[in-house]
Amino acid sequence: VQLQASGGGLVQAGGSLTLSCLASGRNYTNNAMGWYRQPPGKEREFVAACANGGGITYADSVRGRFAISRDFAKNTVDLQMNNLKPEDTGIYYCNYAAVVGLNWSEFWGQGTLVTVSS
Repeated sequence: VQLQASGGGLVQAGGSLTLSCLASGRNYTNNAMGWYRQPPGKEREFVAACANGGGITYADSVRGRFAISRDFAKNTVDLQMNNLKPEDTGIYYCNYAAVVGLNWSEFWGQGTLVTVSS
């Protein structure tokens, strides 16, 4: 699975950005696509995910401000980010997780930088 993310950039606090990720290659039956981020000087953290059954999960820090959506026909996942805060700054990574054989496997995109200025 190859992931291509786009849509990062510089935005003022309170603004909005939309990240998009396209998955190509093999598509596994049981999978989830989502986003993680790595703030400067910190560990990578979960942001949001959408399973192929439709279940959606958000980190507490973004719930109510971010919205994740998938287009299953196009194999894309978008992250609409509203009311951005400086603490949302970081490199955002697209993630594809699936059961491959008997194992849970994860695939990562190259990352896209989001910078929120105060």
